[in-house]
Amino acid sequence: MTEMASVAVDDVLARVGSSGAGLTATSARQRLDDVGPNAVMSHRARFLPVLWHQLRSPLLGLLLTAAAASYFVGERSDAIIIAVIVVLSVGLGLVNEYRAEKAAEALHSQVTRRALTIRDGQPTTVDVAALVPGDVVELQLGDVVPADLRLIACSDLACDESVITGESLPVDKNTAVVSPDAVLAELTGSALMGTVVHSGTGRGVVVATGAASAFGRIAAGLTSHQTETAFQVGLRRFSMLLVYVAAALTTGIFVANVLLHKPILDALLFSLAIAVGITPQLLPAVVSTSLASGSRQMAKQRVLVKRLVCIEDLGDVDTLFTDKTGTLTEGRISFMRAVPTGSIQQRDVLRWGLLCTDRAVDGARTSHGNPLDAALWESPAAAEVSRDLVIQTTVAVLPFDHERRMITVLVRDADGRQILIAKGAPETVLDRCVDVTADARTALDAEFAAGNRVVAVATRPAPGLTTVAAADEAELHLAGLLVFLDAPKPSAAAALRRLTDLGITVKIVTGDNAVVAAKVCDDLGLPAAAVLTGAAIDALEDDALAAAIPATTVFARVSPEQKARIVTMQRQSGRDVAFLGDGVNDALALHAADVGISVDSAVDVAKDAADVILLEKELDVLANGVVEGRRVFANTIKYVLMGTSSNFGNMASAAGASLLLAFLPMLPSQILLNNLLYDTSQLAIPTDNVDQDQLRKPSHWDIRFIRRFMLYFGPLSSVFDFLTFGLMLWVFHAGAAQFHSGWFVESLATQTLVIFAIRTRRIPFFRSKPSLPLTLAAIGVVVVGAVIPETPLAHALGFAPLPFGYFLTLVAMIAGYLALIETGKRLFYRLSSQQPTTPPMPAGHRHLRRRAGRFSTG
Repeated sequence: MTEMASVAVDDVLARVGSSGAGLTATSARQRLDDVGPNAVMSHRARFLPVLWHQLRSPLLGLLLTAAAASYFVGERSDAIIIAVIVVLSVGLGLVNEYRAEKAAEALHSQVTRRALTIRDGQPTTVDVAALVPGDVVELQLGDVVPADLRLIACSDLACDESVITGESLPVDKNTAVVSPDAVLAELTGSALMGTVVHSGTGRGVVVATGAASAFGRIAAGLTSHQTETAFQVGLRRFSMLLVYVAAALTTGIFVANVLLHKPILDALLFSLAIAVGITPQLLPAVVSTSLASGSRQMAKQRVLVKRLVCIEDLGDVDTLFTDKTGTLTEGRISFMRAVPTGSIQQRDVLRWGLLCTDRAVDGARTSHGNPLDAALWESPAAAEVSRDLVIQTTVAVLPFDHERRMITVLVRDADGRQILIAKGAPETVLDRCVDVTADARTALDAEFAAGNRVVAVATRPAPGLTTVAAADEAELHLAGLLVFLDAPKPSAAAALRRLTDLGITVKIVTGDNAVVAAKVCDDLGLPAAAVLTGAAIDALEDDALAAAIPATTVFARVSPEQKARIVTMQRQSGRDVAFLGDGVNDALALHAADVGISVDSAVDVAKDAADVILLEKELDVLANGVVEGRRVFANTIKYVLMGTSSNFGNMASAAGASLLLAFLPMLPSQILLNNLLYDTSQLAIPTDNVDQDQLRKPSHWDIRFIRRFMLYFGPLSSVFDFLTFGLMLWVFHAGAAQFHSGWFVESLATQTLVIFAIRTRRIPFFRSKPSLPLTLAAIGVVVVGAVIPETPLAHALGFAPLPFGYFLTLVAMIAGYLALIETGKRLFYRLSSQQPTTPPMPAGHRHLRRRAGRFSTG
């Protein structure tokens, strides 16, 4: 890039084999085959990393090592059985996690990333990954530069290069050559891949793509580790809790059994098997399956997530900041009328408004994406004055930006007279005018009160002027107002009520006038209790702003920095914040939010900053995504609570019994088989139904709550384990093999069937029905466990047949256990005043990785 920036534009075009008219489609395809896609990372599911994720558990390694040792000292059958069960367990997790990776790959392929290039002499939008050296690319406000470009034309172009250079201020661009020794921050004649067009427009030729670009080399240095979300932090903390418990229990069991003069190898295998039984080895598979299922459901609801774990974070949201255009309003803006001032004619106001744009095509100007300008040009009134526009020549343009909130154009007519035309936010334009009458202000206030969107037009003679700068936007004369209608969306009122029912507070953050925004909110039944403007926000210290946010519904005429500050202050108060935006001025706030949400039609920089993409800009679609996120979390917690209640209780019972019995209460291979069957039944949890009261408000990880649950319900499970021990020893006078069988069947039945009580706070089956797959999986596993001691495999597994009387007693014990759990559940939730909560997680520096995600292949 530095080499190309140090030579003239014509030489650069010659070196890359292109011209100002770009490439042909055929040439572009050939080059794509030669250089590969314009990508710096891949989202393809990879089998080996998923397999390694399953195998990296140190417990599995120790267990297999101990099993190998037992094989070489003569206990070959036990070693083989342990190895087979471990392989089956790993395979179960591998299949489910790999399926989830494939779901994420499919999800990524649905997010569109396009660039405007010149192919065959015509403007053409292509996939960013299809750009090749020699392509000529158009740049406009809000674009993420799609490759390293040598600029060949620009108009007041400035780029935000902070993602590469760390420079916080936008860098002005031109087409001049630079020194061959220039560093990245000094390449003013180039636009670098991954940077953002802050203002102006430009055109450049692609000189480097993918990993060959400056951004590609930086992105290649990123580790594969993604910034943890709050959901992932909760999972990690929970896993570490059980690892600590398993470590303490395993060490204690091993030492105690050695002191009791039991065989060291048997004691080691038994203690390791207990550790495997407690450790939630299939938790990643259950979570991945649940998230993959959630992503498919959300895609059907027109919601795409860039990372599967963002689904649960979306469910955490309790505050939503959103723009009103397209969410509360139709988003289909229509021009209503021109309101002239003084002696100005209505026709003149309209003509000047049409002239004041930043694009020209075939002699007639077009808005190039500005919805207000598009509505103006498409109006019947525009056709009436279109003939007047042909004789006008645009001399210079100062493009719109979000600091000035206006655009200014220098125009020359057929007689050589020049006029400066400014158009933009009324407050901004009126501040630069010298003769605003009281009648004009009254007319403006009336339009705002009616909820209409208004653009002001002002002019002044400009003889001798050849360029336009911000300093020229002074001494203007107000010509009139252009009035537009963006009607409230009929579905928005119901969607707002639904979000309120989900415990989400909706606040409007808009660049529009405060009165207009408040009027729209009032029309939709969203009380605008208080309104804060950008000027008022600047006057507030952080503490004062944080205190004002809860009582404020509308934030109007706010800048991008103010939006981000509002979001940050709300997050620091402990709320989980989502921001919905689709404009250039929303990118900072999207990065600052816990969950950034954009739409598929948004500008590049907004889509890159977002975690969630809505294929329809509908609040109801967003509500569907929130519900799905909460459903995923609720089902994940079910598995967690299962692992900390009956499963933990059974392993603790085994540990205790090993100290009291002359033989091991269950062989290591039997513990692993028990754990495998139990985990298999839990893989159906992601399909389970979720009670409505669990969806009405966000829930969060709380390790203290989970620890209390474990210490409360674990001993309840152990009570019935010791009853089984007594039954087998003193009623059925069982030997070691039959004891193993009896406790294997009872422990598997109780720890599996307890899901029906733990999955809901209501009465199971009567007031809360589980899903059919979960019901069949749980019952099926219990039946399989009960049948195994009666099969030819029993002897190899160390089991013996059980008497018929045992099964009658087992049914009674299961019924008693579930009744005890149900009673204990009611008491626990009555006494548990603390609900699961978590402090807000820092957003972290996600900008570079999010931007790298734009230049990736599915």
